[in-house]
Amino acid sequence: MNVQLKRKIAFALSMGVVTTGIISFALLALNMGFSDGFALTWLRSWGIGYVIVIPAILLVGPRLQAQVERWVH
Repeated sequence: MNVQLKRKIAFALSMGVVTTGIISFALLALNMGFSDGFALTWLRSWGIGYVIVIPAILLVGPRLQAQVERWVH
């Protein structure tokens, strides 16, 4: 595996952790409030979101990046 591909995968994994963590926390807090079981529900939601978003970042990301490059140039 080349270095550029490793960087893209590492970026996708890192971005997935950050974005899914923030979004799942914010939406759960807004919709459910900080009730009993919040932390467990949040961790479960975060995990599900992470599993969904990583393939999306890896599959959609390059196409979206290419589209943005066409728009900008």
